Amino acid sequence: MLLADVALPVPIGHAFSYLVPEALGAAVRAGARVICPFGGRRLVGVVLALRDAEPPRGAKPLARLVDGEPAVPPDLLAFLQDLATYYFAPIGEVVRLALPPIDRGTADALGQGPTLFGRTRGVSPRHVRWVMATSAVEGPGALRGQAAAVLAHVRAVGAAPVALLEGQWKSARAAVKRLTQLGLVTVEDRVAPSPPPFASPATRDAPHDATPAQSAAIATIVAALREARSATFLLQGVTGSGKTEVYLRAIAAARELRRGAIVLVPEIALTPQLVARFRARFGDDVAVLHSGLTSRERHAMWTRLRAGGVDVAIGARSALFAPVERLGLVVVDEEHDPSFKQEEGVRYHARDMAIWRAHRAGGVTVLGSATPSLESEQLARSGRATKIRLPDRARSQPLPRVELVDLRRIAPGPTGDRRISLPLFRAIEETLRAREQVILFLNRRGFAPSVRCTSCGQPVVCAACSVALTFHKGTSSVRCHYCDYDAPLGAACSKCGEAAFELEGTGTEKLEETMAAAFPEARVARLDRDVAAGKKVEAILARVRKREVDILVGTQMVTKGHDLPDVTLVGVVNADAALSIPDFRAGERAFQLLVQVAGRAGRGDAPGRVIVQTWDPAQEAVALAARHDVDAFLERELANRRELGYPPLSRSALVRVDAADEQEARHACEQLSRVAREASAARGGQVDVLGPAAAPIARIRSRWRFRVMLRARERPPLRETLAAVDRARPNLARDVRASIDVDPVQLL
Repeated sequence: MLLADVALPVPIGHAFSYLVPEALGAAVRAGARVICPFGGRRLVGVVLALRDAEPPRGAKPLARLVDGEPAVPPDLLAFLQDLATYYFAPIGEVVRLALPPIDRGTADALGQGPTLFGRTRGVSPRHVRWVMATSAVEGPGALRGQAAAVLAHVRAVGAAPVALLEGQWKSARAAVKRLTQLGLVTVEDRVAPSPPPFASPATRDAPHDATPAQSAAIATIVAALREARSATFLLQGVTGSGKTEVYLRAIAAARELRRGAIVLVPEIALTPQLVARFRARFGDDVAVLHSGLTSRERHAMWTRLRAGGVDVAIGARSALFAPVERLGLVVVDEEHDPSFKQEEGVRYHARDMAIWRAHRAGGVTVLGSATPSLESEQLARSGRATKIRLPDRARSQPLPRVELVDLRRIAPGPTGDRRISLPLFRAIEETLRAREQVILFLNRRGFAPSVRCTSCGQPVVCAACSVALTFHKGTSSVRCHYCDYDAPLGAACSKCGEAAFELEGTGTEKLEETMAAAFPEARVARLDRDVAAGKKVEAILARVRKREVDILVGTQMVTKGHDLPDVTLVGVVNADAALSIPDFRAGERAFQLLVQVAGRAGRGDAPGRVIVQTWDPAQEAVALAARHDVDAFLERELANRRELGYPPLSRSALVRVDAADEQEARHACEQLSRVAREASAARGGQVDVLGPAAAPIARIRSRWRFRVMLRARERPPLRETLAAVDRARPNLARDVRASIDVDPVQLL
């Protein structure tokens, strides 16, 4: 019989076999969405393959076909299966990443109960109610007022939307109801025309003359596109060097060759800025995909791409799965950014998978950054990527001058806060006098990062997580940034019962308040997760560009690739914060943050200045960032990693275990570590098994966390060991969750 292997959105590693009814036989194809019975409910799945075979016992038939054409094209479906294999992820959850929101009809077919897609009514076309006059004639004097006016208007125009009538006559709905009762008009619902993909028209531009370095970069990338060969390029360009212009020219060349393109950015906040530049060059022939869109917007964008009407997709991490036809180019902007790694669910790395997707399609990958990740640098050094350099800023501005302020030796400024040193305070004064803008970078949200009882010294901690609660003055509450617990600051200490608390440290909320008090004439704004999410981020940045903000205080959200030409001063309040994290990548991240945030200064006509406050100016990451010496940092950090056997000079994976009971979690982690050691021993001990050990943050959301690190020089023995661990996961206790994180980025 004909069987369909279907990927369902359940946390189970294999596909499920279903009978293909004769009525659906010719229509069911690989990549098509189907509705399948699963237990006592129905789920939407994707057909992976069709085969003639003896049906397994208890096999059920497919209930319904969702798509006339497969939702997932063949090349994308094969890529998703590769991704699931590489990351030891359930195929159904991986395939789900590439699916659009379900439509209303499919949601109804699933039934009214909750599904693994959540309770949803599905996406349906928007309907508009129209009014049309009939051939009936009213009696003399039967109508007056608005009813008579509405009828006369409808007879004159033939048909009119009720909403339009309401704009002219306040009681139009009541009038239409009466006219309908009299048989003088009829009403019907019509599908509204699809709204334009973008709210405002694009202001078109023409390419500017490229610099010699840009021209060379464009020529190299375009040559690979024209040869239709798979290639990976690392575009290393200083901040403001015009990497986006290189992307635009490369995409234009790909489109001339009738090849599609995907552009990935690390943050939704960067998407509007980039989309504006792409629309200025390509009009509305682009699609935007990210989590900030509504279901209807995402469905519309996905439909445009799948129909082939648009060949360029721009978005954050999930845009990697866009159904772009004849994919020829994938661009990963700010490729070093850790947000390209998905930390929950399917733990894929969008940068690494972008290279693989382009390779499968015979296309080109461009990884762009001013501060390349060590993984991409090693890729170039090993010959698997070609490095292209943009050594100077596109407008010939010099890189900003960086000054280090030693907080051990420099007194605080007039605010009295040591975190606002006298040199930084004076620099802010000078910048404001010159009517220029300031960015202050502090990578800590809230008003105070911790609260402590002054009587017994007990910190106020989260009841569900092993972390201190952060005080937020705006809501007068303490909040956990891991589980989102939020409550008023208690009247008494949970340990000693006293009601005396002290706020410790400084967050962006307090820094904003300090700046507003110190510079009352300045307009101060804040950019962090507490005040800006989704489209609100662009609203704040728009105010900065319109010169409605003088001082912008923010977390690492301000370090991303924003182009703010009137910012001439950047102050790094505490350069050491990122270095204190227990992670072998701490120095790399600190260096990248410092160079990136420094790059926000001096992008316009006025020169830039950066002040970096630190307790230890001799730290390698800080000192080299102050000199903008990316090559020296990469050389030294790679040497350190080589000596210690850390990635990218080795391959690693993290097995994470958590459970509500601490002993259960510990025991399960010990079980998996034994399995890993036995598998490694069978391969001659080629895999180092480190642990089990408690995670640095021992508990999150009331679940105890343990982990095992696996590390090997080569990938094959590591994968064989992980496969043994994967096979052992179903044998763990019911409440235990165990995940495999291949190529981990966050180790907390």
